[in-house]
Amino acid sequence: MTSQQPYPPVAPYPAAAPRNGLGTAGFVTGLIGLVFSPIPFIGVIAWPLVIVGLSLSIIGFARANHGGATNKGLALAGIIVSALGLVVCIIWVAAFGKAVSDSANSLPAAPPAVSLGTPAAAAPDKAAASDKHTVVYKVTGTGKASTISYTNDGGTSTSSESNANLPWQKSIELPDGPAFQLVSIIAQGSGSGSIHVSIEVDGKVLKQSDASGYGLATADADIGSLGD
Repeated sequence: MTSQQPYPPVAPYPAAAPRNGLGTAGFVTGLIGLVFSPIPFIGVIAWPLVIVGLSLSIIGFARANHGGATNKGLALAGIIVSALGLVVCIIWVAAFGKAVSDSANSLPAAPPAVSLGTPAAAAPDKAAASDKHTVVYKVTGTGKASTISYTNDGGTSTSSESNANLPWQKSIELPDGPAFQLVSIIAQGSGSGSIHVSIEVDGKVLKQSDASGYGLATADADIGSLGD
């Protein structure tokens, strides 16, 4: 009687590599932004990084939920680190603005002028006029922008819109005076065509950029020194 030889063990198939380039890119970008966010002055570049990281991580997480990607945990980590970086940026800008405001308020007031003879007509109070800057965010292109995020209140808070029809624009007013005021916008394409973003301040284009497909178009500037 011939004994049957056992079949050799079958080597297991290697596990599929994770498929979520957007989630991975969002995690890396958000982590870099979080590292830079608490550093004075250098932390300005953290604003676009954490916003881009948050957008990419959210898209990657959504793809993982729908079965289009496999590294859901990494996309979730990207959302967390990007959100933390954004919070640090907001806290840093608010603290810096408060310090500048407190320093300005601590300066001694100028003594009143002594008038000799007939008093002249009072000069207009420039401080009371409180000049303002008009900031206009614009997104143009074909189709829609899947997400648009922009800063308001001089960088202390952000707003966003989804599936925005193009052309799109948003106007805000910022006071002239604070030493640091960040204006920033980021828009992501919807997959076809191209998009163009720009920042106009008092009718003058300061920054602009383009992107195509699902790309990101970003623009940012510090307008705190425009009134100097």
